[in-house]
Amino acid sequence: MAELQRFIDDVCAESESLDALVADLPDSRWADPTPAEGWTIAHQIGHLLWTDRAALLAITDPDGFTAQVTDAAADPAGFVDAGAQECASLPPAELLAEWRATRERLADALGAVPPDRKILWYGPPMKAASMATARLMETWAHGQDVADALGVARTPTARLRSIAHLGVRTRDFAYAVNGLTPPAEEFRVELTAPDGVFVWTWGPEDAAQKVTGPAEDFCLLVTQRANRADLALVATGPNADEWLDIAQAFAGPAGDGRKAGTR
Repeated sequence: MAELQRFIDDVCAESESLDALVADLPDSRWADPTPAEGWTIAHQIGHLLWTDRAALLAITDPDGFTAQVTDAAADPAGFVDAGAQECASLPPAELLAEWRATRERLADALGAVPPDRKILWYGPPMKAASMATARLMETWAHGQDVADALGVARTPTARLRSIAHLGVRTRDFAYAVNGLTPPAEEFRVELTAPDGVFVWTWGPEDAAQKVTGPAEDFCLLVTQRANRADLALVATGPNADEWLDIAQAFAGPAGDGRKAGTR
């Protein structure tokens, strides 16, 4: 449970970091466009509110969540956009208050999930620690959209390790969602931590396929918040090179990503 609480604390810290970017924005700035086409700052926060509500529903009312998944399956992209639009239509102060209250309730609910229980989700069911990591990833990624819209350079933190771990673990999912067969062999991933001292590693040291570079760049890649051409990631081996072109750490269909030269 201590490990789960660490993940929950990281989600809360990431949310507070994003909250600080928008808390004092005048109402007019909530309509500023972000790098996600058609989405304003209000849409980004609205989407986080909507997905936090969905996660809370999955924990507290699995049958209700199953019904929501059935509705979403008919139009996955449109369903997500409609949820973001609905929340974005709230007055900024109300939207912010709802997001704060919901994420607090979600943190409490995650902390009460039994260790052996798996929570239903739009992708495979997951344990509470994985759900917390997924919420961390989404909060960081949509926070990046907000930061880019405001022209703010965020300081990367050690919280990126969990996002990078998710990016590594979803390798085979990225292949599957693109209609490709995942390679049989493991890859080696070596990422320089934000402090510039530690290197976070995954996979066997002698793997023929290898990815190296800054952890922040890898996280930007797997959340599709930057184009590979704008990042300092190096692939050794054709399979690793292919992976970097399709990597995604989020559930759902493959996204369009960002155009080169936007960072």
